[in-house]
Amino acid sequence: MKTKLLESFEIPSGVECKYEGEVLHCKKGSVELKRKISVPRVKIKVDSGKITFECEKGNKNQFKIIKTHMAHLKNIFSGLDKKYTYNLEACNVHFPMTLKVDSGKLLINNFLGEKIPRFAIILPNTNVEIKGQKITVSSHDKELAGQTAANMEKATKVRNRDRRIFQDGIYITDKPGEN
Repeated sequence: MKTKLLESFEIPSGVECKYEGEVLHCKKGSVELKRKISVPRVKIKVDSGKITFECEKGNKNQFKIIKTHMAHLKNIFSGLDKKYTYNLEACNVHFPMTLKVDSGKLLINNFLGEKIPRFAIILPNTNVEIKGQKITVSSHDKELAGQTAANMEKATKVRNRDRRIFQDGIYITDKPGEN
């Protein structure tokens, strides 16, 4: 059944938003976040302190997509106030690995005794701090911080070995939203 869908989202005080060319720009102080929002048959308007999603003949799929974008906007607005922080830990049983940040990459040397270093891509606008075996990834954009942490975890995935014995790797120990 096609019905008219109208969903609106309050813009928090102190936040400036503008929607140009399918990209929503949100700014608060010196922090600016962008998100591409392209939903077929849905009009997006930013005016009078609200972001409005409107669809003349929408079905449940458009409704789900609108609600998903509203959840992303909630993450953007809370990211303008505080940074999202992921904590990771490098664990090794067999060979001690060394970690180093180098020009947008995390270099992982001596992982399982390998001679060739592994690397994980650090996305832009993301801070990575290494203190011993503890790694902290922080960013105002939740998706960038989460993807950077996932890149680090994926770079040390053990293949062709028994996971019960070879437990070396970098693992996420704490992420935003977990209490």
